[in-house]
Order: sequence, then C-alpha cells, then structure tokens
Amino acid sequence: MGIARAQDEESERREFEDFRKTLVALAATERSKENDDFKGLMSSHIADLDLQQDKLVCVTSGVSFLGLALVNRLLLRGYSVRILVDNQGNHSIVQNSLESDKVRKPLSDLSAEDVEKLREMQVSGEMMMACNNKISVVIAKQTEIQGLMEAFDGCRGVFHTSAFVDPSGISGYSKSMAEIEVKASENVMKACARTSSVRNCVLTSSLLACIWRDSSQHDLPLLVNHDSWSNEALCVEKKLWFALGKLKAEKVAWKIAEEMSLKLTTICPGLITGPQFSHRNPTATIAYLKGAQEMYAKGLLATVDVIRLAEAHVAVFEAMNKTAFGRYICFDRIIARDEEAEKLASEIGIPPNRICGNSLEFIPTHFELSNKKLNNLMSRTIGNWHGQS
Repeated sequence: MGIARAQDEESERREFEDFRKTLVALAATERSKENDDFKGLMSSHIADLDLQQDKLVCVTSGVSFLGLALVNRLLLRGYSVRILVDNQGNHSIVQNSLESDKVRKPLSDLSAEDVEKLREMQVSGEMMMACNNKISVVIAKQTEIQGLMEAFDGCRGVFHTSAFVDPSGISGYSKSMAEIEVKASENVMKACARTSSVRNCVLTSSLLACIWRDSSQHDLPLLVNHDSWSNEALCVEKKLWFALGKLKAEKVAWKIAEEMSLKLTTICPGLITGPQFSHRNPTATIAYLKGAQEMYAKGLLATVDVIRLAEAHVAVFEAMNKTAFGRYICFDRIIARDEEAEKLASEIGIPPNRICGNSLEFIPTHFELSNKKLNNLMSRTIGNWHGQS
C-alpha cells in the first residue's frame, strides 16, 4: 500500500511539474505558429472592455492532457483561467508548489524559475499580457460541493473536463472509478447551479456515451449522432466501465441542469490523441479502447486531436448564449482501415490485434458517425475568430 501511495505521489508531482513546464512551452509554440492571429485576437479583446470584465472561467482537472490544451486555448482567446486541482490524497504535493496560506496563486507566483524562463524566451508583449496574472490555481475536492462553490465563485463559466485517473495508479479505470466520476459530475453541476456568477457549464463526456447501443434491436438507427445514447445495461454486461462512467456522469449532469436551471452543453469526444497522448493520458487511453475490436468492426472507432477538442470546447462555450445547445460529438478521424488501426496501436504501444484483430467475430453492421452539428458550429465560430484579426 505504501509503495502504491509513493508511486501515486511521485506521479502527481511529475504531473504538476509537467503542467508548469508545458504552459511555458505552449506559450512559445503558439507564438511561432499563431502570432499574427493572436495579435488580432488580443487587440479585439482589449477593445471590448465588457468582455474583458467578464472572462474568468474555471477548468477542472486543468493539469490533465485535455486540461492543459484547454487552458492554453482559453488564454489565446483572452480569458482569465482558474485551474481546479483536486487535493484528494495529494494535498501536500500541490502545497509544495503553492504557499500554504494562499489558496489561489497567479501563474507568475507558481515558480520564479518559470517566470525567468518566460523572460529568457523573449515572448511577445501580447503573450505576456495573456499569461501574466491570468492563471490561478484553486485547491478543492470534487467530493465537497461547498468547496467547489468557493472555487467557482466569480467565474462566468466552468469547464468540467472529467479527467480522472486511478488513485492507486495500478488498476486502471475500474467500476469504482465510474461511480467516483458520476458523483463528481453531480457535485460539480450542483455547485455550478448554486454559484450565482456561473452562467454556463461545458461538460466533457465521451463518444462512448453514444455508441454502445443494443444491436439486437431491429430498428436500431445506423446513424450515430448527438441524439444517440449508449445502453447502460450493455455497458455493465461488457464491463465497459469507462463508457459507463461517462454515460452516467453525463446523464446525471443533464438531470441536475434541468432541475436547477443550469445552462449546460456536453461534448462527446472520440479517443483523445496528440503529442505523446498515450504517455500523458494513459488511464483514459487504455480504458477507452476496451471493446476496440468491436468499435473498429462497426466503424465506430474515432479519434480527435487534443487541440481540435480544446477549440471545440471554447467554440461551444462562446456560442452558448446564441446557438449552442445540447450535446456535440467531436472527432476528426475514423479508424477505418487496418493500416490506420496498426498505426494507432503502434502509437499507444499495444499489439495491433487489440484493435483490428478478430473483427470478423462481430456482426458486420456498419454504422455512420456524424459530427455535423459541431462542424457547423465551429465553421461559424472559428470563422468569426479569424474575422476579428
């Protein structure tokens, strides 16, 4: 038990350190890639004082693979970001990076060394404006609604990225983890609804909450889109705990949103990929691929780059007061050929037959995935972003 705890603490320590280093690296990368677009975005935000006063948002699990990408994208859009770190069992690790008498810390105070690195990189004035005092960290347990309310206080919106890992660090995503995720979703939604400043919430669900349907039904639609829901009993029967957790967490979120008049949208992404994704997001990656052979055989195995997914979150959030509503399926690639499956397996470090082997065992019903709803929204929203430059 002591060994598992030590492994967990060391893993958390590395994760938090990676978080700080990655923010610096992302700033440099985005400067070289998007400097022109970013200058236009920043100038437009500076001109719009009303938006400047109303752009504080909170990202749960902000040190996760998706969380980091989302934080970076929000900064580029001119938001101030409060990152929620769950201190369950790991309070001391985070406290080593933060002052014990302050719950919230600006990015510039997290590490004097990192601030010096930013100066050495000679980042643009616009990037410094985006980062300086625009990131803070708040420690709160997702098991305690009051603590979440305090964390969300003052925020216009909340992004609940639902990025969970096994606390013991050894057993992967288990049935008990599914229940933890459901309870956390319930608490976050209740906290959002009870926090007067929070207007909108975006929940990260999963495509797995849409695709695991009972194929024995003769009238089962071949189209899988934002109206499709997985079958809870089927997930239990197949022991698809990751799918079950995402499904139940999303359902409870919608239930609370309806009961408490919370404005909610959910995004259902495929397998999240990107640089070193299997190393930086191992629990979710392996858990997602349980049942991969069947997904592949039915045309339902899809992936999405983490940057594209982060953009989708921001686009949906910004459209919630206009046209955005309900659920959005998010993917940018469907694994349809053996070569694609083998490449994906190689990137993850698993045998190819874990994805494309024995696919003939399954009923050869081929389904069609559709993300048309999200594509239409993003084509309008991102077009407007570039139009502002």
